[in-house]
Formats: sequence, structure tokens, C-alpha cells
Amino acid sequence: MDISELGEFGLISHLTSGLPTHNDSTRKGVGDDCAVMHYPDKEVLVTTDMLMEGIHFDLTYIDLQHLGYKSAMVNISDIFAMNGTPRQMVVSIALSKRFKVEDLELFYDGLRKACDKWGVDIVGGDTTTSLTGLAISITCIGEAAAEDIVYRKGARDTDLICVSGDLGAAYMGLQLLEREKSVYFQQVKEARSAGNQAALEQLAHFQPDFAGKEYLIQRQIMPEARGDIIARLREAGIRPTSMMDISDGLSSELIHICEQSGCGCRVFEKNIPIDYQTAIMAEELNMNVTTCALNGGEDYELLFTVSIGDYERIEQMEGVRLIGHITDASLGRMLVTRDSSELPLKAQGWNPIKKES
Repeated sequence: MDISELGEFGLISHLTSGLPTHNDSTRKGVGDDCAVMHYPDKEVLVTTDMLMEGIHFDLTYIDLQHLGYKSAMVNISDIFAMNGTPRQMVVSIALSKRFKVEDLELFYDGLRKACDKWGVDIVGGDTTTSLTGLAISITCIGEAAAEDIVYRKGARDTDLICVSGDLGAAYMGLQLLEREKSVYFQQVKEARSAGNQAALEQLAHFQPDFAGKEYLIQRQIMPEARGDIIARLREAGIRPTSMMDISDGLSSELIHICEQSGCGCRVFEKNIPIDYQTAIMAEELNMNVTTCALNGGEDYELLFTVSIGDYERIEQMEGVRLIGHITDASLGRMLVTRDSSELPLKAQGWNPIKKES
């Protein structure tokens, strides 16, 4: 169905009718000039992300349902990174005429799955036309008691540095997707050059080689916000001294914490959690797996610091790895390699506005 058949308000009604509400703070959702939310005793947390086709995602290898899921999760992750609870979401999209109603149904299905997982209400947004592809802007709203909010600026000398999950898998998944995309277009180019119509028709059913690497693909196209780790920390009575999620790479995020906290750090290469598939893929591509884990980005794991007094409880916590400690600023920000050499940490994670070399 063409979107023009429904019109803007008809499309909004079609995509959002019957959306459930999970939170008492949601007084009015989609359908009025503003959403209405009530937070009498809590601080309000607000985060927003803009995702541009060709910059942040490639529809050659991510379908719209997974894109919707990922778009929601990366915003929900920011609320958890402040030790908050996500409550509401506002979704705005700009799209070209090549998209149909059914495409947006898939996108919203992904959004709903992510939001339902964490009890988030979709309460509004906007739709408009784009001449350059698909653009997505999502704002997530959460809540936290003032004393529970964790900022980036709270790390102190002797604090322990921790991460959830494993690192580098999402980046390796991206490399795998890009490789298979390149293989496909190279085969199309060769078939066209040779005038081989049969080969072109066969390429319509091209199957990428993901055997044994499914975890890497999942980590790239379907990241998970680590609300489960936040819950475990609360159950254990641990309040991080600083925290953020890993979107641009461990090294970049850790430097952010050090800069805002006015401290240094020591991270031990041998302690960085890396999945087996990540290591195998890095070897296959002749890449340094530690570099991938430090700088890859899009893991959406939690990076946080805790008081040294929480050592025993952190050591026993499933899904959390102790990777280093905070130091005085005068000692710098260092990576301790497997052979005990020390190298300065550099912010080499993804930067969306840097100039191309």
C-alpha cells in the first residue's frame, strides 16, 4: 500500500492504534498535540539519537524489523547507562517514496518488540518526507531517584573498572556483513560485464556465508540494552560510581569517564572479554582482536566503575568482567598488554562527524 493512500494522520493511526501503555506516568500517548507524562517524585531522564541511512545503517543487509528493534534499543540503553528506568519513547521518521506502508509496519513491529521487552510506552513522534533516504530520530524518556542517578564524572582513584558481556562482536558482525555485500556486488558487476543474464537471475537468490558466525550478525543487527545488569547491580546493593554504555568503543568511552572524572586508568588486555567467534573472525580478516574490542563500538554493553569495597560482589556477578582500575590522573590512561607493556589508550572509536582522510 502506498503511504499516500493513508496520509500522514492515517499512517500514524495505522501504526500506533492499540499501542499498550505499561506505565502509570503515561497520562496521554499518541493522538494529541503533546504526550502527557507525570513524574511527581523522580528525576526525568531524556536521551535522543538520530540514525541516517547510509551513515548509521545500510538497508542492503539490515531489514526494517531489525532496524526498528535496534533503533529503540540504543536509546533504551542510554537510560540504563544512567542507572535509570526507561518509560516512554517518541519516534520520528523521514522517508522517501520508495517505502510502503508494509515497510513501516515491519519497522514498528521491531520497535514494539524492543519497547515491550522493557515496558516502554511509545507516546508520539512525527513523520515527514525525505529526498535522501530513511532518517530516524528517537527520544527515550526515563526516570530515576536523584540519589540513584549515575554520571560519568564519579570515578575515583582505586575504583574498579567493569564491563558487561563481551566486546568487539558487533564490529566483527559489521565487517562480515560488509564483506558479503562486497562479494555480492562484485559478482553482479562481473555478470553484467559478461552479459550473463542467467547469472544475474541466480544472484537474486544470493546467500551470504554466515555459517558459524551467527552470533556476530545478531550482535550487529539486534543489540540488547543491558537492563538485566542494572537489575543485578541493584539486587547486590552495588551503586556504580560512574557509568556509560559502549556505543563508540571501549577506549573512547573510558577516556570520556576519565576526562569527566579527572582521573587516569589501567586496563588489562588479558581481562577484556572477547567471544570465541569474534576472535576467529578477527584472525580470518587479519585484524588485531584487542584493537577490535577496544575500538569497534556498537556493543551497547555497560562500562562502569565501582568502589574497591565491592570487589567480592562484582567477582561473583554473572555477565560482568573486571578489566582494570582507576588511577590518579598523573599516571595517565594506559592499556597493560599481555607482556606487561603499557600503551596509552587512544580514542579511536567511531566518530560520525570526523573528516575523511
